[in-house]
Amino acid sequence: MEERDPQAEVERIIRTAQALGVEVDESDVAQWLTAMAADKTGADWALDTEIGVFGHRVTLLDFDPATLERYRRIADIVQLPDLPNVETAVSLSGSAAQGRIQRYPGDCDYFERVNIHAPTREEATQILAQLMRDKALEYFEGPNYQLIEVRFGTWKTDVVREGKRVTAGSSITWGPEEVKSGQIQVLRPDGQPWVVEWEYGCLDPGWCKMDWVIAEPELGRVVNASNMLDVTWERPDGEIVPLDGFLDPYFQEVYLEAESVPLFAKLSHHISPQALGEYVEQLTGQVQKYTSDPVNYGKAAKRLYNIFRLTGRHEAAAFIRELFDEPAALLYQVWSLLDTLDDAGRKNSSIDRESVIQQTDELIRDVIETCDGPQEVEVVMALIRLRDDVTGVRDLGSEWSGLIGDSRDKVQDMVNVYFREKLLAIPDAARFLEEL
Repeated sequence: MEERDPQAEVERIIRTAQALGVEVDESDVAQWLTAMAADKTGADWALDTEIGVFGHRVTLLDFDPATLERYRRIADIVQLPDLPNVETAVSLSGSAAQGRIQRYPGDCDYFERVNIHAPTREEATQILAQLMRDKALEYFEGPNYQLIEVRFGTWKTDVVREGKRVTAGSSITWGPEEVKSGQIQVLRPDGQPWVVEWEYGCLDPGWCKMDWVIAEPELGRVVNASNMLDVTWERPDGEIVPLDGFLDPYFQEVYLEAESVPLFAKLSHHISPQALGEYVEQLTGQVQKYTSDPVNYGKAAKRLYNIFRLTGRHEAAAFIRELFDEPAALLYQVWSLLDTLDDAGRKNSSIDRESVIQQTDELIRDVIETCDGPQEVEVVMALIRLRDDVTGVRDLGSEWSGLIGDSRDKVQDMVNVYFREKLLAIPDAARFLEEL
């Protein structure tokens, strides 16, 4: 096998970056490539004893310890608790777990392993149902948080919901008031009304996820925070059974509590030996999706980075790392936060108004600093109108959603132009996309 030369790789990255007008932190790139080349332990996960986090060794290289306390505070809101018969391990995932490179992360994504001890599968799903609903009601709304939706259960038959057909096998989405009442009103395929109780989700919990908008007044920020649950049932004989039929791998999580190492270690033994290949295949499918219609080259770039770093194509991964630190990458955060503004800025929102106003002001500054041309003017004017609505200067009424949607489209267009141009200039990335 050919010996790698990190210094030569750094020099090639710098030459490519100069040609594209991308600034490169030479020292950071060299340290990252050296760390990747020097790791001969063969262990795929590690514990940072100094700050008490653990995860895949490659993922830990991108985690920023300076953000740890902030993410632990938010985790207090979104994570499910440990109980005598429930073990949990909460982690950061996505761009939030890559703070060293993702200077402008989008949403605040969490991933939590939930292992339930119960005599039967039915009892395990009932415990899960109670856990999720209790958490949703405990943090239903307040000045600093607001529940947005819960995913729990799988439709076993086609239904009509709010005039739209939902096919069997789809995840059940519960709005806040539906969680509170414990009921969803739909129509059966024959048109008969059907009141679906919360417990229906126990038949097949499927994809379990909880979403909030969270305000951070001290930072003048609002953020979408989600918690994806990977739920397992531990039978009395010790057998581990994933309730959705699949035990997720751990290639993109940073676990926030060292005390959950025993649970993680126990579950990791049950992860498929082919997990890495399956995970890369899954990411590849997502890249194909985000480079098709409709395109989102920002999301594609994030997935390409993870594919390359996990499959040994470190030079291409190192260059993509640098793209996320560019001012133009800030637009990705603007695009993501427009959804947050949509949820937090509505009239019925419990989120502190001042935090929403400060967030809107920040978005206006970000667009002005990053963009130029007619699209910048249109997005800024739309944000000013949204801010006026939040402050009570004007009432946009039904125009609110249209302004948000139109602004997101314009910002996404700018994100696509930036990331597509840069990705196609990286030989490995260009070949990968061409093969798709």
